[in-house]
Amino acid sequence: QVQPVESGGGLVQAGGSLTLSCATSRSIFAIYTMGWYRQAPGKQREFVAHITSSGSTNYAYSVKGRFTISRNIAKITIDLRMNSLEPEDPAVYYCNVVGVRGAHWGQGTQVTVFS
Repeated sequence: QVQPVESGGGLVQAGGSLTLSCATSRSIFAIYTMGWYRQAPGKQREFVAHITSSGSTNYAYSVKGRFTISRNIAKITIDLRMNSLEPEDPAVYYCNVVGVRGAHWGQGTQVTVFS
C-alpha cells in the first residue's frame, strides 16, 4: 500500500522555525493535492495547508503568514516551512496526498513547541 512518509518533526522553542517534509511514491497516480493536517491531543484532525497540481496553495487561517508550503515536482515531495511557532501549533502533523486513486495518509510526525 502506498503511503506518504513524513520527516522533520521535533522540538523547537516558541517563535522558532521548523521544516517538515513529505515524500510519496510515483505510484500515486495523478496527484491532485499534497498537503498537511495536524492533530493535537484531544482535538480533531485539522487542515493546515495544501498545494494543488497546478501549484495553487491554501492555508488554514491560523497558520497563514507563518507557514509556507512548497513542492518539488520531480521528487514528488512537499515541504512545510513553519515560522514563528506558537504554543497552539504542537501536534502530530500528517501528510495527505490525494490522487485519482483516493487519499493517502502518512504516519505523522510530532512537533513540540516549548516556551
